[in-house]
Amino acid sequence: MSETKANEIVRAVTTEDLPAVLRWRNHPDVRRYMYQSHEITLAEHSAWFERVSADTGHHLCIVESGRVPLGFVQFKRAGNGGVVDWGFYLTPEAPRGSGRRLGRAALSHAFGPLALHKVCGQALAFNARSIALHRALGFEDEGVLRDQHFDGEQYHSVYCFGILATEWPIPGGQAS
Repeated sequence: MSETKANEIVRAVTTEDLPAVLRWRNHPDVRRYMYQSHEITLAEHSAWFERVSADTGHHLCIVESGRVPLGFVQFKRAGNGGVVDWGFYLTPEAPRGSGRRLGRAALSHAFGPLALHKVCGQALAFNARSIALHRALGFEDEGVLRDQHFDGEQYHSVYCFGILATEWPIPGGQAS
């Protein structure tokens, strides 16, 4: 568990969190921005949690502010030497501005306690809020994968981002 200057807490997901995480993930405002946008069943969710919990290359986190969850963050090993892909989503009830708070807390955790070297992110081209958030947190644009994702009806490009530990402003704890 880690805590930021702004009192956001990043902690590991527990089995007690699974119903809430499933509810957040299945919310239509979250699902529409996911690669797999179908409604996840409890059986799928439980099997996923069991599988990734046993994998030391996965870190599943809840970010809280004042004991109120802001959302879910996952870091997944993408290569050697502390390179990970991240994914995240807010709770449906999260107040405006929670994305930046969640992102700052998660990145401080990634480059602090987890001692990672690089966090990589992706966003579907129509997810303007995620693209803007990555840029606001200091991620560099690393490319666009044109027509990379087919959702069953149409193709979507994918924006790729990356941020290095040396680029994260841990001393101030605030991204611009």
